[in-house]
Amino acid sequence: MKTAIFTGSFNPFTIGHADIVSRALCIFDHVVIGIGYNPQKTEQGDIDSRAEAIRQVYKDDPRITVEAYSDMAADLAARHDAVAVVKGVRSVQDYEYERSQAEYNRLLGDGLETVLFFARPQLAAVSSSAVRTLQHFGKDTSSFLP
Repeated sequence: MKTAIFTGSFNPFTIGHADIVSRALCIFDHVVIGIGYNPQKTEQGDIDSRAEAIRQVYKDDPRITVEAYSDMAADLAARHDAVAVVKGVRSVQDYEYERSQAEYNRLLGDGLETVLFFARPQLAAVSSSAVRTLQHFGKDTSSFLP
């Protein structure tokens, strides 16, 4: 069985994230969605609540595991015998960031590979930060959430 990890803060988990999971399942047998603590992000919220919300999205799909973690992505991958990290890319800035992270994951994860999925054009503008902004102003964000 080939397992991949999909890591992020997922605050919140959007339809763009769900699209990456769906596409990853076309390549991998199992996807571990890892909700990580990112010390560079100031609005972390309750990670356990986010994990439970994502579990509810995939409650009927045994190919998905959801786990909160506080160590490195390479450590999460090792715990699950994952062969790859999957990430979504919306822009050149995302690409540059993910390329850098891929190098660290490869070094720390004993050759752990990264597979990038480019955002579908209709989802490229969907971001967790934009959804949080809309929620802050009381707007309906249900169309951006799975």
